[in-house]
Amino acid sequence: MNSADASAQDAVVIDGLRVRRGRNEVFEALSLRIPRGRITGLLGPSGCGKTTLMRAVVGVQRIAGGTVRVLGDDAGSAALRHRVAYGTQGSAVYADLTVRQNLTYFARVLGVGRDHVDRVMDQVGLARHASHTVAALSGGQANRVSLGMALLGEPELIVLDEPTVGLDPVLRAELWDMFRTIAEHGTTLVVSSHVMDEALRCDRLLLMRDGRLVADTTPADLLADTGRTDPEQAFLELIARDSAAHPHLRRERRETS
Repeated sequence: MNSADASAQDAVVIDGLRVRRGRNEVFEALSLRIPRGRITGLLGPSGCGKTTLMRAVVGVQRIAGGTVRVLGDDAGSAALRHRVAYGTQGSAVYADLTVRQNLTYFARVLGVGRDHVDRVMDQVGLARHASHTVAALSGGQANRVSLGMALLGEPELIVLDEPTVGLDPVLRAELWDMFRTIAEHGTTLVVSSHVMDEALRCDRLLLMRDGRLVADTTPADLLADTGRTDPEQAFLELIARDSAAHPHLRRERRETS
């Protein structure tokens, strides 16, 4: 397969990405690929760089070097406005508006028809709550409204920053089932999490630590490579290997922070 064919199969291509925050380098030379039409899990502890990476993918992060290409265009370009959706941490909706009013407002912002609102409410299972204010919904339902906003306009790539944070296991499972259904219709999803058992629900895994990519793998390969049956223990095994391979890195990061 030549490089052009490989690139066509990737939703995101990042080469040598550098991001600085103050005097610190968040990413020094990060390179990775995210395949189209799959769920890619971006996993790692809080502060490892997941949100910064997602912001770079959607084009709202200032970068110091390298390139970020999304669906064949530069991240953040006007051509991607209706092709990429970003769900930030927490519920980015208006609590005093109804489900329908929230979705209708954002549909107007995106310039998509009202038919998208009904489609999205059905898709996220909120049609019977259309006239309820977000304040009257449960936390899981409010997260579904945020997901519905990301689905408006039928984007090709959806980037979700810890969409299941704070939810109980039942609600998390429901949302992941929904992510799977969306991906099966051809949409690429990038979902960040620090809950390692969610790794098993992804097609591809990017495991991060201290602004570096520790592993680019699959759930099956992660468990096989580490000899573990629990994804959290598997990740800890990779961390131990990484620490042994880079014994001075963590100390150097602390000294420059």
